[in-house]
Amino acid sequence: MEMMQYLDETEESVDKAINRYFGCAFGELYKAGAHLLTAGGKRLRPAVLLLSAEAVRKGSAADLMQAALALELTHTFTLIHDDIMDGDTARRGVPTVHTIWGEPTAILAGDVLYAKAFEFLCTAYADDRAKVYAVKMLAKACADVCEGQNMDISFEKRTDITELDYLEMVQKKTGALYAAAAAIGGILAGGNQVQITALYQFGLNSGVAFQVQDDLIDLVASAEQSGKDRASDIREGKQTLIAVKAREKGLDLSPYRRDMTDTEIDSLIALLDDAGIIDEVRAFAVERAETAKLALSVLSDSEEKQILLDIADFFISRGF
Repeated sequence: MEMMQYLDETEESVDKAINRYFGCAFGELYKAGAHLLTAGGKRLRPAVLLLSAEAVRKGSAADLMQAALALELTHTFTLIHDDIMDGDTARRGVPTVHTIWGEPTAILAGDVLYAKAFEFLCTAYADDRAKVYAVKMLAKACADVCEGQNMDISFEKRTDITELDYLEMVQKKTGALYAAAAAIGGILAGGNQVQITALYQFGLNSGVAFQVQDDLIDLVASAEQSGKDRASDIREGKQTLIAVKAREKGLDLSPYRRDMTDTEIDSLIALLDDAGIIDEVRAFAVERAETAKLALSVLSDSEEKQILLDIADFFISRGF
């Protein structure tokens, strides 16, 4: 099966399961929690979990949809809280939760999804000891995501962020949940520690590549392709890898922390391109994707392993 076909079919299956459990939510709190969850999404983290399980033991994914939903619930809880912190008004083509229900209810709605994620994970059909390990893995990922988000916020007030600082932040903020998705799939499928560690490293590094590509998409892709305003990260002073490398080369991006015309953005892109920054950032993303793929060398060849390898490549090619 081709990667895009698998992702499309998994997205459809996850959407059906979400609608079954959350499509008829009662009460304002649960309606708020279901709002963004049922608004769509690529469902990439559930797909990584299910593929990882199949790569370890063929046929195991059939019992793990509940666990896959747990990862999507966790991801959505982080989005609800991120939107509050960033003051965003739209997500997935719908108004953000806090703009409809207010910040207090939105915070609680995110908390409900966080709690439900662990409930769903515990109801997966798997060995109880494996589920305890999986719960521990997801709990660590949630803590990492919170740490990464806090680092990202604190970076906006600093001008001394290094590439290693950035890497630590994105490993926690984005990589940790992909790492958990892959590792939990392996854990619940009965994988050994070598396989689980390999899947964790695959998810961690492909997640970093995903985030670096997002940084590039924000700058280079059109608004239609990215779904948000071009160069919003630079305008808001976010310490992306692009900003870090620009500072290392003596380029001051502070004059661009304002609304810019398309012509001004094109000039900024040309400036960064001439300095070799865009190529360096692309190379960083490619290196992380290659590291992710190399981690899977311990797994036996299979259709599911190949799709995981293709997903790592997809993470650094999307958006253009």
